[in-house]
Parts: sequence; structure tokens; C-alpha cells
Amino acid sequence: MTNDVLSTLGHLALGSRLKRAGTILQGATQTWLRDHGCDVPAGHMPLIVMLCNEGRVSIGALVEQLGIAQPGVSRMVANLEAAGLVSSVADAGDKRVRLLELTPSGRTLVDAAKEYWWPVVNDAVAALCADLAGPFSDQLAIFEAKLAAGDYERMLDSERARRGPDGDDS
Repeated sequence: MTNDVLSTLGHLALGSRLKRAGTILQGATQTWLRDHGCDVPAGHMPLIVMLCNEGRVSIGALVEQLGIAQPGVSRMVANLEAAGLVSSVADAGDKRVRLLELTPSGRTLVDAAKEYWWPVVNDAVAALCADLAGPFSDQLAIFEAKLAAGDYERMLDSERARRGPDGDDS
């Protein structure tokens, strides 16, 4: 990055730098997922994981456990419902509460994600972070430089190639 004002501000801009790094990381993940057959936004994956792990969950529980504002969770749910990956039913005890669950298509997506996509993304991010040491602000600078240089995308491709065409460890 040329003339990176945020990095010159030290801890004053830590939140902005973390948000920027997260946006770059999520965008690269989204591109990689789409290139490998997954059209679900990368930012929706934590919600899908929670539904996979918990079964039926209310929007309120998603908001609380994911730490994402209610309007954001509601938008994600609407997108996933429109894609046929999530369905909702009224809670028997309180008809005002919607309970969400994965549809059969959503469960199929999770099965593919567990086998092919999530392990690759997890291992690529772990590799990107593996050599970070020292003060956190220095680690963040190195992390940002790696993202800017395209290291994450190369690690995704390398991890996928290492696993072979079927996604298993070779």
C-alpha cells in the first residue's frame, strides 16, 4: 500500500486497520469460494456454522452468539432464505419469534463446505499467521503486507492443491 495513513497512526487506528484487514481477507475468501463452486457469501458462513451446530436457532440467539447487529443478521437470513439454504418457522411458545434452520440444500452445502472449503480456508489463514511474532501492531503490519502482496490467495491455492482434487489430505 502506498501512503498508508492508517499504519502511521499506530494504535489510534487499530480498529480501522483490523476492519480493513478483515475486509481484504473476507473478499479474497469470497473470490476463492466462488471460484471453487460456492456462491454463498463468506460473511454468511459463521451463521451457517451456527445453524449446523445448533439446529433451530432464533435471530436473537444468532445476534447474541455471533456478535453481529440484528439488521445484519436479518439481511443474511433473508439472503440465505432466498437461496433456499435456510427456512424459518414460528416458535411454538412465542409466535413472534422465528426459528431458523438449514434446509436440505443448506445441509448439502455444509457437507461440501466441511469437506472441501472450510479446511482449506482455515489452513490458509493459519499459514498466513504462522510466522507472526512480536507486538500486535507489528504483527498486524506484517499481516496487512501479506494480504496486500496476495500471499493469502497463493496460500489458498497451495492448500487446495496439497489436498488434491477431491479435497482430502494427500
